[in-house]
Amino acid sequence: MKVLAFTALFWSQGTLAFAPGWGTSGNKASILNESPSVAEEVGPDDENSPFAPTPVPEVVAVNGWVPDDSKPCFGLPGVVAPTGYFDPIGFCQSGISLNDVKRYREAEVQHSRVAMLAVVGYLAGETIQGPFAITGPANDQLAQVPLPAFLLLTFGIGAAELTRAKIGWVEPTKFKSLWALRENYYPGDLGFDPLGLKPVDPARFADMQTRELQNGRLAMIGVAGFCSQELINHKTIFDTIDFYQKVYSGINPYESL
Repeated sequence: MKVLAFTALFWSQGTLAFAPGWGTSGNKASILNESPSVAEEVGPDDENSPFAPTPVPEVVAVNGWVPDDSKPCFGLPGVVAPTGYFDPIGFCQSGISLNDVKRYREAEVQHSRVAMLAVVGYLAGETIQGPFAITGPANDQLAQVPLPAFLLLTFGIGAAELTRAKIGWVEPTKFKSLWALRENYYPGDLGFDPLGLKPVDPARFADMQTRELQNGRLAMIGVAGFCSQELINHKTIFDTIDFYQKVYSGINPYESL
């Protein structure tokens, strides 16, 4: 009797193994259908998930310029014929970061503007009689400025530089941000345009920026020449021009002194 009961029990367990939903394949299908998928558990919007899509940084055009690392200088204007892209020292060579390129362009634009003002200052300051009875070569005129006026000039330069830093530069809260420019800042665009000369059209803006850079580059070379010439002969620019006019005309310039 016991043998018959054991045989019946064994047979019933064996037949259950082949019943739908309890077999090997049926059990796997049931588990797969009832358990949530990996995508449902994690979700595509979970930023901590390895399956989450990598966010693509949004590139915002500034004055119509979109940084393009496939172009020289990330596509900034300033390239003209006949030299084309001219960078013999390699300031903007491949591998230089976008922030460094923007910082170099910021320095170039600001020095260009100062040099253009300096060219006018050299020529006008040596020709027109200004305040405080300042005379002689422009290289020697700063030493003739009275102390109160010199302090006022220094304060004005410092205020202008502080304003420029607050507009274009990231606050130096960390060492990494010490030389960082703001992402939405276009090098040299301080928002100062009292005459309304800044074009709205991106192509026209790029053209005006190129002309400003070209004139500024020439001014930097010119001011370097002015300063070097006055350091050597201690004469004003127009006195030097008059001196060499006599030399090339066959006149002894020292006899007419």
